[in-house]
Amino acid sequence: MALFAHAGAVAAAVALPAALCRLSSRSPSFARSTSSSSSSASSVFGHRLLGLTLGTAASSSSVRAMDTNVSASAAQVTSGNSIYDFVVKDINGNDVEMGVYKGKVLLIVNVASACGLTTTNYKELAELYSKYKDQDFEVLAFPCNQFGGQEPGTNEQIKEFACTRFKAEYPIFDKINVNGSQEAPLYKFLKAQKGGGMLGDGIKWNFAKFLVDKNGNVVDRYAPTTPPSKIEKDIKKYLSS
Repeated sequence: MALFAHAGAVAAAVALPAALCRLSSRSPSFARSTSSSSSSASSVFGHRLLGLTLGTAASSSSVRAMDTNVSASAAQVTSGNSIYDFVVKDINGNDVEMGVYKGKVLLIVNVASACGLTTTNYKELAELYSKYKDQDFEVLAFPCNQFGGQEPGTNEQIKEFACTRFKAEYPIFDKINVNGSQEAPLYKFLKAQKGGGMLGDGIKWNFAKFLVDKNGNVVDRYAPTTPPSKIEKDIKKYLSS
């Protein structure tokens, strides 16, 4: 299988998600008032944003049942000894080599659109990205529906929600599984590099975060309840190193 595309084409694919968010906000399909956009986002996901906490996490059996919601194409069949060895798919289905992020500090997050943590995380991720994007910092967002079924939409719906409601300009990728038999190889690698402590290595809920330094080392892991603003000091440290 030809997983690795020409470097120039891959670089364009990586830039695409951010560009799409900026352009989409001016396109006819996004020319709606704030109130109608919010209403549309709610209808897309079938319910209002729920104030759920970690205490209401889906059972392991529910998580296993949700494994089948992700297409085989989303679970790239690859492995590696470095984060740069992996290939993932962006939200438009294009292959992206993680190697294009060499030399950048990365904050990798599994996101969801209908979680009690959604507003705080999306808002603060956008603020961090805006502040440090010109200093070799990237936020990489991976939608996941394994926790309470809180990311049920299609990739197009997820992109519209993130771009319209939160003006997300960082790359958003294909919906994946982060635990279980169909977990994305990238997440298997991340969890192997930074375990979850006494509670086990599995991702516990939406908005778990991994921080990767400029050399591709997974240097820290943060609980879903840790807001992005509390990670800023660590981001600054690795940007300056």
